[in-house]
Formats: sequence, C-alpha cells, structure tokens
Amino acid sequence: MADHQHIIDDKITFKELIQRGEDWIKFFKSKWQFILLAIIVGVSLGLMASLIKKPKYTAETTFVLEESDGSGMGNLSGLASLAGINLGSLGGSSGLFKGDNIMELYRSDHMLIKTLLSENSEGEGLLVDRYIHYHQLDKKWVDKVDLNALDFTLNREEFPVQQDSVMKVLAKMIREKDLGVTKPDRKLSIIKVAVTSKDEQFAKAYNEKLVENVNQFYFETKTKKTAENLSILQNQADSVRRVLDRDLAELAGMQDDRPNPNPLMQRASVESKSKQVDIQVSSSAYAEIVKNLEIAKINHRNSTPLIQIIDKPRFPLAESKLKWYVGVFLGGVVAFLLAIIYLYISRLYQANVKEAQE
Repeated sequence: MADHQHIIDDKITFKELIQRGEDWIKFFKSKWQFILLAIIVGVSLGLMASLIKKPKYTAETTFVLEESDGSGMGNLSGLASLAGINLGSLGGSSGLFKGDNIMELYRSDHMLIKTLLSENSEGEGLLVDRYIHYHQLDKKWVDKVDLNALDFTLNREEFPVQQDSVMKVLAKMIREKDLGVTKPDRKLSIIKVAVTSKDEQFAKAYNEKLVENVNQFYFETKTKKTAENLSILQNQADSVRRVLDRDLAELAGMQDDRPNPNPLMQRASVESKSKQVDIQVSSSAYAEIVKNLEIAKINHRNSTPLIQIIDKPRFPLAESKLKWYVGVFLGGVVAFLLAIIYLYISRLYQANVKEAQE
C-alpha cells in the first residue's frame, strides 16, 4: 500500500509542470549575466572563425556524353547479310561501359591515383607532392610514415606496399571530401565533375587532369574492340593487295617474255593461265576484305562516343567561405545552448548533492 502511495505521489500534474517551467525560467533569468557573457564569447569566436578560416575553391567541368546504340547499323546489317557478311563479328558494342559507368570511373582508385601522379600543369612537380605539402601531411603523418622519403616519380608497379597504401588513403580522402560527380538532370547526358579544395591551383589542375584521364580511358575502352577488328582487317587487306600486285607483275613479265606465243603450243601458256587464276582468286579475296573493311570503319565510327566539354574551370574559381554574419549567428546560438545546458546540469547536480547530504 505504501508503494502504491509512493507511485501516486511521483505523478506530475499539469499545474506542477507549469510551475516547474516557470521556476526554470526564473532561474535562467537570474543567470542572465552568465548567459550574456557566453553569447558574447560565442559571437567573438564565430567572427574570428569566419575571418581566419580559409575559403574553399570549387573547380567544375561540365561535358556531354553521347553514345551510339547501334541502331544506325540496322539497315546496313540487312544489306550485308544478303552479301553474306556478318556484322556481328565486326561490332564492338558492349554493355560494360554505359554512360552511368563513367561516373564510377571518376571515383575509382585507379583514376584518382593516376591523376595524383600526373604532372602539375604549371610544371611544379607532381600533383601528389602539392597535395601533401599544402595539407602538411608530411608533418601530420610523421609518426606513421616518412612521406619525404617516398619517390612518387617511380612507375606505380614499382611502388612498395607502404607507398601504395599511402596513395590509396589519399585517393579515399579526395573521393570522400573533395570530389563530386553528378548528373544535373537524370534525363540528360550531361555530367558535372567538381573538385573542391582550399588550394585554388590544385583544384583547377586536378579537375582538368582527372577529366582528361577518365575521358581518354573511357574513349579507348569503348572503341577498343572495333579498333582491333579494324586493324586486323586493314592488315589483311594490305597483305592480299601485296600478293595481288606481285601476281600482276609476274603475269606482265611472262607476257613480255613471250610477246607472240605460238597458238599451236598450249604448254607454253599453262604458266600464264595459272597465274591468271591466282590473280582472280586474289582479286575476289581482296574485294571481300575491302567490303568488310569499309563496314568495320562505319561500325567503328558509330561505336565512338562523343565527349564534348561544355564548361571548363577558369580563374577565379567559385569560392565558398563562412560569412561573418553566419559565423556570428552560429557562434551566438551554439554558445547560448551550451550555457543553458551547463546551467541546467549544474542545478540538477547541486540539488541532488544537497538532497544526498541531507
């Protein structure tokens, strides 16, 4: 029964809740000087942070990516099939590299590291050296690795395990903090690549080199199969043409050696007729290869993606900086909340301590 009465006494009525709220308000009002001092300190720190904090610069490149879906080869495939030509063996269309996949290429370790190991556009060494120096990573990581002892001019295949691990960490930092790859509109084929850094020179140079590396890799991979087929057919055509030219020259030599052959002597004309048969076979083979070669050229052009740069980063880059009034407002609000929390916890602690002592 006593326990039941204790539970009832612990219940808080609406009137008591209002009274407690008024009590807390009176308490906070009585501490207005402490709260005001905290707000002044917070405003000062916010203003100082807005003045001291370095701005961030964003370099953006926008380009359009247009790919052929192979539909333009439909009529040509029908005509080629009538001639006994299979365009399927000449095509290089692959579902591996679609338009959206190029966005993942920009985020890959391979491309980010390759760009870091590229020469700075201003001839000031490698981009990775500038990144490490500007962010003072050689001092921050001195207990973990000696960055000054690493030679980034080596081929990456020759990197030791520790150096390769450093490059992966740098790539992860850029991917998570500095890199943005988006499509402004999912319905369009426009892609925007943004690199943000406190180092304006690095942001522009890294953005330009990254776009160049990724787009070149994408272009070469997209057209690799059709380019190989085109090269093979071109070599075959050149080889057959050389054989045909040689046979024609040999036939002409035979005819010059016997300008007026005796029509009654058939044996003398056997060699000449044999060479004519070789010429006919070579001519037929050459004509067929040339047809396939021309079709392969068309298919190669259709498989080539169009990558057209729309906007390039130019100085001065877009700057994002903490405005002084934003710093003042945020500093004041944060300081006010911290002061209220501190006073609230302090009062509860003192009340509990006194109650325990009594």
